[in-house]
Amino acid sequence: MQKNKQPAMAENKMGVMPVNKLLISMSVPMMISMVVQALYNVVDSIFVAQISEKALTAVSLAFPVQNLMIALAVGTGVGINALVSRRLGEKNYAAANSTADNGIFLNAMHFLLFLALGLFFIPLYFSFQTKDAEIIAYGIDYLQVICVFSIGIFMQVSMERLLQSTGRTLFTMATQATGAILNIILDPIFIFGWFGVPAMGTRGAAIATVIGQIVAASLAFFFNVRFNKEISLSFKGFRPDMQTIKKIYSIGGPSILMQAVGSFLNLSLNNILIRFTPTATAVFGVYFKLQSFIFMPVFGLNNGMVPIIAYNYGADQKERIKETIRLSKRYAMAIMFIGAAIFLLMPGILLQLFNASDEMLEIGIPALRIISLCYVAAGYNIVSGSVFQAFGRGGLSLWVSMIRQVVVLLPAAYLLSLMGNVAFVWWAFPIAEVFALVMSIYFNKKIDKEVIANIYPHTIGDPIPEK
Repeated sequence: MQKNKQPAMAENKMGVMPVNKLLISMSVPMMISMVVQALYNVVDSIFVAQISEKALTAVSLAFPVQNLMIALAVGTGVGINALVSRRLGEKNYAAANSTADNGIFLNAMHFLLFLALGLFFIPLYFSFQTKDAEIIAYGIDYLQVICVFSIGIFMQVSMERLLQSTGRTLFTMATQATGAILNIILDPIFIFGWFGVPAMGTRGAAIATVIGQIVAASLAFFFNVRFNKEISLSFKGFRPDMQTIKKIYSIGGPSILMQAVGSFLNLSLNNILIRFTPTATAVFGVYFKLQSFIFMPVFGLNNGMVPIIAYNYGADQKERIKETIRLSKRYAMAIMFIGAAIFLLMPGILLQLFNASDEMLEIGIPALRIISLCYVAAGYNIVSGSVFQAFGRGGLSLWVSMIRQVVVLLPAAYLLSLMGNVAFVWWAFPIAEVFALVMSIYFNKKIDKEVIANIYPHTIGDPIPEK
């Protein structure tokens, strides 16, 4: 392929299609694929739980490492997505290709990091958390496979973000759905030994996961080569470009840190809740599985929104940017309103999906109702964070996330727990979301004044200032 080609083609749809139609066409496939992702995470847990409670515990203990893996892959992908879209909006195809190559290189380096972790450090990781030999054995079987073959998740995210950066989200939906469905199908086969396959327990669950990821990555690579003509992938004579790498991390770095902070928050909240009863911790875990079905569509909306903003920022299309942001916030808040209504009206039914005991219902029903009170504000905050990242101001997103989770939510949860009733702890979520809402509104005004207000259309041939 030609590395620095400048294809003769019509204007990308992100610069000309009516914004509402564009946002829906790009976001809905991402919403669907992310809901499928949420579904297979739940199904995965259900299958592993059928092995034994210790197997489920082992997989839960592996989650922080998996979450860090996803944080690096997705955070780097955010940087790739926004920067490639911006360069395409500027018609700077060479810079877009360089960004794509350097982004893939970064995720390849991340894979090597987890490969080393998987080969040498997994037994030590589990031995620090538990002395139960059975749990350690289950955990090693699972996490070693996940780490050693993590090339799948890193390349899948890289290739899917390139498709998103040019507006080809239908292809991304296809790759994510293919990987998730394949994982769901293979899980019981490898875990329990169906159709003559030996039963492999938690190792089988991990094998099903990495096969799904590798197949999805391969399909996404094919779609990029075959259909993504605005980007040329070629590593002939490739050398890492530190300026491009710095820009990718400056955009995606806050996302990496925010997800890492989220893992710390979950661990800390579990320690607070378990002092009341292990059932309270179980309720918190069930809540996270349930809430993913509400939050994932909003994250899908964000994935469709970011390249639209970044592209039109590169093309200096101020009005299209403003309309994209306005519509995204409205849609996100509407989705979260529906989610809040479901949690408020039928929390018992939702909990019964997990065969809830009387004690779990007693703790869980008020928990779901209280936490859902902050959902509409959360929708606004989530979209705002992605808007900041699309403009290369990911540090603002990081500030909101850090203050919400570390400065407000965690201390509030601890102080409320001192009142002696677990129901009070759940109020930490609405309290933290209100603080985040105030900060998001302030930072949105800052972006309007410092960035959007200073966007001026340029004529072809004029130099484009660095953004």
